[in-house]
Amino acid sequence: MRSASIARKTAETEITVEIDLDGTGTYDNQTGVGFFDHMLDQLARHALIDMKVRASGDLHVDDHHTVEDTGIALGQALTAALGDKRGIVRYGACLLPMDDALVRAALDLSGRPYLVWNVQMPTAKIGTFDTELVREFFQALSTHGGITLHVDALHGVNSHHIAEAAFKAVARALRQAVETDPRKADAIPSTKGAL
Repeated sequence: MRSASIARKTAETEITVEIDLDGTGTYDNQTGVGFFDHMLDQLARHALIDMKVRASGDLHVDDHHTVEDTGIALGQALTAALGDKRGIVRYGACLLPMDDALVRAALDLSGRPYLVWNVQMPTAKIGTFDTELVREFFQALSTHGGITLHVDALHGVNSHHIAEAAFKAVARALRQAVETDPRKADAIPSTKGAL
């Protein structure tokens, strides 16, 4: 079973995440942050990972803790669902256009977290959502999912399009990486024998 449930509770947030890597991209995400829910929906749909997220946090302060802690919990769920990573493709990449935006994502489910983020948002906000939180989410996901992740915005003038293209590009790359490799379904995809 390539699925996992994670519960995370701090003084700032309470979050549960359920994922199934072999799903169809169904989603039910409720964090109290509308734009972020929309992005999580895109992540699930385009990664073909079934995802349910429930988050309550100190939104009276701002959205930061809720977004970051959701990234932490989702990364932990990915790690749990992947187990020893036997049989996965491991790598994924996507060049994704969305209107004016063009975003490239490449990732390695290496167990070695590293984020390279070359994404500039033209505005500080998308509605009431702080655009800097897009990077915070992917930093948390990368760190707690053990993912080497590179995201580059090659073009874009609209912050909403850039952010959404980033989520979709990462989702499509993740979809490739978590797939079972039919030629090596019984092997760890590393010459080390472990990831």
